[in-house]
Amino acid sequence: MSCIHRSRIASFCLASLSLIAAVACNSSGKRSSQVITITGAGSTFISPAMTRWISDFQAGHPGVQINYQSIGSGGGIQQLKQGLVDFGASDAALDDEKLKDMPPLVQIPESGGPVCITYNLPELKTSLKLSGVTLARIYLGEIKSWQDPGIQKDNEGVRLPDRPIAVVHRSDGSGTTNIFTIYLAKSSQNWSSKVGQGISVSWPVGVGGKGSDGVTETVKQTAGSIGYVELAYAKANSLPVAQIHNQAGGWIEPTAAAATAAIDAFQQELAKDVRTPVVDPPVTAREAYPISGLTYLLVPKRAKDGDKRQVLREFVQYIVSEGQAAAQGLQYATLPLSLAGQDQRLLAELQDSGQGSSAQPGSK
Repeated sequence: MSCIHRSRIASFCLASLSLIAAVACNSSGKRSSQVITITGAGSTFISPAMTRWISDFQAGHPGVQINYQSIGSGGGIQQLKQGLVDFGASDAALDDEKLKDMPPLVQIPESGGPVCITYNLPELKTSLKLSGVTLARIYLGEIKSWQDPGIQKDNEGVRLPDRPIAVVHRSDGSGTTNIFTIYLAKSSQNWSSKVGQGISVSWPVGVGGKGSDGVTETVKQTAGSIGYVELAYAKANSLPVAQIHNQAGGWIEPTAAAATAAIDAFQQELAKDVRTPVVDPPVTAREAYPISGLTYLLVPKRAKDGDKRQVLREFVQYIVSEGQAAAQGLQYATLPLSLAGQDQRLLAELQDSGQGSSAQPGSK
């Protein structure tokens, strides 16, 4: 072979290697510049904390964008069912019957908190007190005035305003409504038989507000009104909240600590099934706020995009670990250690192929 021929071969090989290297660099650069977008929807209860979690997580993951639509638990469940979002958030865990209609998923409790009874009574200078029976009678339309003897009994020695009661409730499918109506059903046989419980019920009286924002705004604008919202919404809008009578006989203010006490009271039940409601804890939970609930991330086990699935898993891991401190600062109850341990076992299911059923109750 001539020197000229060998030189041409060498030049061709060098050019080919250079081209391969260039393509590889361009391909690598393209992957690193791609933004992985995660979309979620659901609970308005958790929206303030979710906003903070997303901001903090994205700060440490510049190639990730997470969008969350605060449309209510019912809306989030439907969007997840239709495959329109990557994860859902709900204050009402799905039972076995509802799971049959969903893609294979895990339900991961990620925080909790109190559902507050808020009101607009500018004349009242002390904190309103309400028992479960009185609250159920108000929402049944049986108590129509703030000077009703039932309310007066709960507030002995307090001069109550002479106003009609304007009842406000959620108009959309809501996990907050689920927590609230579970409490009313446990407190009143009349409520249980006439209305029941769930994310949507047929309200006997009142006007509806869309989302926690809608209920908050309606209460703010309507003198004599009463509604139910999460603590973060009441605090942000400087709305008063009622003390609720618990089974131990105490009048308990809605706080993150009082909600944590309610969750702690159900540790044994939650160890068997994380979907267990933590509403109206037993008499042994003296400091527990009775209208408390957990909120859940609904995460599909299967995903077409492996990179997106890994990022979503990392985001959930952040929420149930480092993100708990941020949630606590926003008036949410942090997870007890026992429940945090169960979250880790549920997270491990996302590493599976997603084939077959899970041994963990509440997943599919």
